[in-house]
Amino acid sequence: MERVESEVNAVGDYKQGEAIFTQERIEARAAEIGKQITADYAGKEVVLIGILTGCVMWLSEIMKSIGLDTAVDFMSVSSYGAATKSSGIVKILKDLNINIEGRHVIIVEDIIDSGTTLDYLCNYLEGHGTASLKVCAMLDKPSGRRIDINADYVGFTAPPAFLVGYGLDADQRYRNLPYIAALEV
Repeated sequence: MERVESEVNAVGDYKQGEAIFTQERIEARAAEIGKQITADYAGKEVVLIGILTGCVMWLSEIMKSIGLDTAVDFMSVSSYGAATKSSGIVKILKDLNINIEGRHVIIVEDIIDSGTTLDYLCNYLEGHGTASLKVCAMLDKPSGRRIDINADYVGFTAPPAFLVGYGLDADQRYRNLPYIAALEV
């Protein structure tokens, strides 16, 4: 499958706290991706697996535009804790409640940074016998990548800054911002 990404990825100069990605821009991009998922999986049911807690706002936006039978489940994993950099150790804090064997699964992530968590999750979920497994990320931050892994559906390419808002947090703060901004750390 071809990687679907926004044609407008350049992030110019920005000031701390300013919206880098506005609510309107995020919602519009989510609608585009939802329609693409609908086309890619025509006639099939998809299972969206949201990675808590950061995915909640993005997942809800994506779901609105998917015109297919859609099941939803959540996992909670951690490789950050209260830090701003990944520890490299992934822990499953909440596992799936539904059976994904033989089903078309899309992992919905807020951000792909080091790639450690996503790589772990992909291997873990493929071990459950999925029919297919794809990744939908609101943000892709290639500047932080330690593991070569990519999403199939990407909202935006993120600048090399610590980002908050629209589900992204700094020690559980700022998740409720209706836009994405840089936080100086």
